[in-house]
Amino acid sequence: MLSSLLSFGVLGMEAFVVNVEANLSRGIPSFDLVGLPDASIKEARDRVRSALINSGFSFPVKRITINLAPADIRKAGSIYDLPILIAILKANGHLDVNLDDSAFVGELSLSGNVRPIRGSLSMVIKAKEMGVKNFFLPEKNAAEGVIIEDINIYPVSCVNELLEHLIGKKLIIPAKKNVEKNMEDFLFDYSQVKGHRESKRALEIAAAGGHNVMLIGNPGSGKSMLAKRIPSILPDMTLKEAIETTKIHSVAGTLANHTSLIRKRPFRSVHHTISSVGLAGGGNVPHPGEISLSHNGVLFLDELPEFSRTSLEVLRQPMEDGVVVISRANGTLAYPCSIMLIAAMNPCPCGYFGHPTRACTCSEKAISNYLSKVSGPLLDRLDIHIEVPVVNFEELSSKENSESSQKIRDRVNAARKIQNERYKNSPFSCNSKISSDLRDKACAISDSAKKFMKYSFEKLGLSARGYDRTLKVARTIADLEEKEAIEISHISEAVQYRSLDRKYWLRNK
Repeated sequence: MLSSLLSFGVLGMEAFVVNVEANLSRGIPSFDLVGLPDASIKEARDRVRSALINSGFSFPVKRITINLAPADIRKAGSIYDLPILIAILKANGHLDVNLDDSAFVGELSLSGNVRPIRGSLSMVIKAKEMGVKNFFLPEKNAAEGVIIEDINIYPVSCVNELLEHLIGKKLIIPAKKNVEKNMEDFLFDYSQVKGHRESKRALEIAAAGGHNVMLIGNPGSGKSMLAKRIPSILPDMTLKEAIETTKIHSVAGTLANHTSLIRKRPFRSVHHTISSVGLAGGGNVPHPGEISLSHNGVLFLDELPEFSRTSLEVLRQPMEDGVVVISRANGTLAYPCSIMLIAAMNPCPCGYFGHPTRACTCSEKAISNYLSKVSGPLLDRLDIHIEVPVVNFEELSSKENSESSQKIRDRVNAARKIQNERYKNSPFSCNSKISSDLRDKACAISDSAKKFMKYSFEKLGLSARGYDRTLKVARTIADLEEKEAIEISHISEAVQYRSLDRKYWLRNK
């Protein structure tokens, strides 16, 4: 007999439909899998056989052929175990029910339990588009699926539970939506930070406009401490951003079990030994890299000059385009990566150049060579450069309470609301992402501010991209003050955050 079930696979970020067909016929007993399966799918023969037997069924002594259509797309992973088992039972006459409006995915253990999979959110989104009414997911993935409305998500823990539901003996209760909205439980808060008033101001501007930041300072000055607290002042995520972020982590397999929706912006801190593939993604079976896992959040690179040149150059185009494109012989995949890059570095190899009490042992040439490890094009893409000073004893021992992250985030949300309204008819959501043609319209500037900008451009020797970044930062400063036009004070402050031009910086330390 022949049976057919609906299932799904994931290619990159998007799901595709897979028809799982089973044919049982007379002949020498065999179990063949066709339809361009990879090695892990071929191993499904042993998992399905053991799961059937341990669930109380006898395995058919027949010639079994399983086809995963369409045959021109390579199928990967163990997600087809469950639909293969159901298709076999249906073809063998053990299950006589109509499953045309249902879809199944899930990995099986040898005992018949259903294990979690990757990419279930993308599959449910595609299933809804296809008009599927019932989707049977592993129990630990069900919380992802219920985000999508108008489709029944059934959590399945084992084969027997599913079969009892299908024959109407004991129904599975559909999973219910339970979206967490709590954004307050941050471990790190800026109220814990002593001093660093100028640095916190710059990071507030960065959070309000989504700007990339370079933190430069001596060891122990507080660069990592400041960076780790940035998520606590970032604007609240929209539902669209939350779904996009959850999809990426679902596909990558980094989403915690029973997690419904990621509501906190990601913060990914990577070690300088990471490879270019680890950053951008890829591999034999393409997967998202750290850049994409930071989508709608923060990617933190500490000790930036210690990263390999190859890894750093991988960042340039994704930072500009907001997407990572991975090309392979059988197709091209795209992973989103709208990120806020935070980089940190010492001012010299020994770390003490410019320190108030400790002497630097590096020559000017050594310092210049150290700074040159960060390429000019990458440096241009960092909108804000902050020199993080060493905090003195009086500031550290002060009993005065610092401003909380909540108060800063309130101002950031207000500024981001202005930007959302300004760019509501465009694909952009914040100042740092706007295109050059939209920038000219959005960044209205007074005549005096324009003259000061020209002077600063020539004095600092800014590149065209540096000019663009400075103007966008000034636009964000004006938004924080709820000003319509960019004024000279906004340009003046924005220019201060471009001081990491190497020659200028060395000359003025």
